[in-house]
Amino acid sequence: MSGATVTEFIAYWAVEGEAYVRRGDYEWMASLVPGQRVLEIGCGVGFATQALLARGLDVLAIDSLAECIEATRQRADSARLQLLQAELTALSDAQRQQIETFAPDTVVCWLMGAPADVTGATASDGGRAVIAYRERIHRLVAELAASLPSVQALHLLDRTAIPWQAKDIGRDTLVRYHAGKTLLDLPFIAERKHALYRKLGESAADLAQMRKTHPSMKGVVPTLASLLVERKK
Repeated sequence: MSGATVTEFIAYWAVEGEAYVRRGDYEWMASLVPGQRVLEIGCGVGFATQALLARGLDVLAIDSLAECIEATRQRADSARLQLLQAELTALSDAQRQQIETFAPDTVVCWLMGAPADVTGATASDGGRAVIAYRERIHRLVAELAASLPSVQALHLLDRTAIPWQAKDIGRDTLVRYHAGKTLLDLPFIAERKHALYRKLGESAADLAQMRKTHPSMKGVVPTLASLLVERKK
């Protein structure tokens, strides 16, 4: 888990984000984003925002946590950046107006996460609370994107683990999953050609321990799962 409290969550992502930067993961994520104006849902501590700005994009970054907004402000300060503290489940009229005025081309939601006191996660729930939280937020993000006429694309990216030799099958699975849940009855289309995986650089010791404790996970590697979906013409 990435932290039970906001303080633990921020500390976890400060360390984890640095590792993503060193590996070039955020740079890769940003390279997949079309358009020029990006609405970033869940900016976290600002590493992803930094990567989007480095590409020369204009960014409106949203997060529900004041601590994340401040961390992003310090890490990614730019004239091309707007920050908005907002709860996606309860956008005010003024917040909605700011988003519409920004007129994003693309909405991104990367590396979904929240403190356990937000998701309701416990060490013994087998990850069910996080899965439910992720599905709910992804759907809200997609509904928001669909409601904004300026938005032409939605980019979803999260961590997962797959047998690397079966990644082509995994691409079909990723498309079916989001098409059947996140995008159901919304004006977006998910295509296999836009479903991509990237290996995460976990240590050999971590992988050995994972496979020792979970023999069924032999051959499984941690990955980033990316899906870019486009508005139907």
